[in-house]
Amino acid sequence: MKRHERENVLVADKENMADNKRKRSSEVVNPSAKKQRLSSIDSTDEMDRSQRLEYLLQKSEALSNFVSAKSNNNNTANAPPKKPTKKPKTNNKKTAEDIQNNNNGPIRFDSSPSYIKGQMRDYQIAGLNWMISLHENNVAGILADEMGLGKTLQTISLLGYLKHYCNEAGPHMIIAPKSTLQNWMNEFKKWCPTIKAICLIGAKEERKEFKSNVFLKMDWDVCVTSYEMILCEKAFLRRVQWRYMIIDEAHRIKNEETVLSKYIRLFSITNRLLLTGTPVHNNLHELWAMLNFMLPDIFNSADDFDQWFNTDACLDDASMVKRLHAILEPFLLRRLKVDVEKTLKPKKVTKIYVGMTKMQNEWYKKILAKNVTQPNNIDGTEKKVTLFNTLMQLRKVTNHPYLFAGAEPGPPFSTDRHIVDNSGKMMALDKLLPKLRDQGSRVLIFSQFTTMLDILEDYCTWRSFPHCRLDGDTRHEERDQLIQQYNAKNSKLFIFMLSTRAGGLGINLTTADVVIFYDSDLNPQMDLQAMDRSHRIGQTKKVRVFRLITENTVEERINQLAEKKLELDKTVIQKGRNPFVLSKDVILNIIRSEMLAERKDFVLSEEEIDAVVARDDDDDDENNNNNEKP
Repeated sequence: MKRHERENVLVADKENMADNKRKRSSEVVNPSAKKQRLSSIDSTDEMDRSQRLEYLLQKSEALSNFVSAKSNNNNTANAPPKKPTKKPKTNNKKTAEDIQNNNNGPIRFDSSPSYIKGQMRDYQIAGLNWMISLHENNVAGILADEMGLGKTLQTISLLGYLKHYCNEAGPHMIIAPKSTLQNWMNEFKKWCPTIKAICLIGAKEERKEFKSNVFLKMDWDVCVTSYEMILCEKAFLRRVQWRYMIIDEAHRIKNEETVLSKYIRLFSITNRLLLTGTPVHNNLHELWAMLNFMLPDIFNSADDFDQWFNTDACLDDASMVKRLHAILEPFLLRRLKVDVEKTLKPKKVTKIYVGMTKMQNEWYKKILAKNVTQPNNIDGTEKKVTLFNTLMQLRKVTNHPYLFAGAEPGPPFSTDRHIVDNSGKMMALDKLLPKLRDQGSRVLIFSQFTTMLDILEDYCTWRSFPHCRLDGDTRHEERDQLIQQYNAKNSKLFIFMLSTRAGGLGINLTTADVVIFYDSDLNPQMDLQAMDRSHRIGQTKKVRVFRLITENTVEERINQLAEKKLELDKTVIQKGRNPFVLSKDVILNIIRSEMLAERKDFVLSEEEIDAVVARDDDDDDENNNNNEKP
């Protein structure tokens, strides 16, 4: 640059600096000028965001209309498998305008495909046709049917279609909870044995041998693995060009900032399918995280989505809810059991309210005392616990005081009547279980605390109730053995105890017809998942669900708040409304109210328990929530 050119630039810079200084000075003299300028910027951003929303709505509507039209204008139903000319692979960036240029209609089934060894239900065939339409248009989707409607079978039928009709056998990947891996393998063998599925799981040395002897031969169609294995084998698995990545219980990627969510976005994937019975747990941002994984080029701004659908401005805004549904329609399919599975009897949910024993009241007051402390340091000194820990400690008291060191009499320790008499819930359970056994029922008992399962296991042994147990520490091989033993014909096992998180996902326990929640999960969706281990396709009896709740405690208040939280799924996915969140302030208010609450002892009588367990086969209300209070 010549000298005089540099001088001109310097002069221009000085003039710009002077202009900026004058602007800042005017804003100091007149602060409203700055506010007006910022307001103008905000208005522009809001206008741009509104335009982006309208554009997204237009794309969703066009895609929805086109997919529907293609589904109704397609090849002969249930045509025999064929080998079409191989289509060139495309990425997942196709827009609604691009899709409209494709004139070839997909196959549409009106009965179970010949490659499926059994009969699919009508709504499952409809689900298959929906997934085929998405595949033909190279669009990802969320199969969000309620738990127990056969999302696994529908997924297998799609993979069978790809192999037998599209010459796209694989490689496909299914990522699922560890507790469900064997169920996936069993379902492949049962419904579509022509698909060769392998399972990547085990210790490091086992996996090394498996990769060399099985995986690298690439003579398989589907690899089934767990979330944990994705983290352990990320570098190895990223070498593969995956045709489909299918994520079971897809709410595991509801937070885009987790390590798992970040890793799976690095994989080379042609198509994506998410499976979840609970598409929304806490807030709509979680829904955006799943949509962003599926279609990152369409759902590319979390800020936009949060502004559109997760602000106070759109609370109870029916028009915004309608817009959200319009956006979701092409990508999400959800059916409820009450609507499509007419042969499945509705479940009956009963809340059983119990009081606290003298020992429980003493521990409860101790924890509610000012400057809550607990002697849990090695040297015996007291350490202050957090606000959330205070809530957890109070919940543990409502379960059983023996969850605290020093509460149980001893040493020597013994399992006898005192294990029942010192807990209001155990007293109710001790009256409930013998009556259920006499009725010929079989029972699933869920708890959040593995230490509570320890107490329940001691109790079952003392009462000579045949039982088994599954929690997060149960080995993968043992899980399937326990499920098979409990489901076996003429099984003598009366009770299956499970931790809600480990045993509430993707397993089939339809031989049980009673579900007891000894305590409730802070996330009510987890309890819904758990109760549907029994209430699902294959269940021939009416399922009864009993929820034990300690009256006038944090447990009752949390249960009330959780019921509001459940409205999120019903209103957003089915009707639409913003979520309730159990915030820190809410927890603090719960604890404060506990300090003022009056609690009284009461024990359920035999007559009250008889009324609770009385069969009511004429009651067909799925949403029946009886409140059994003394």
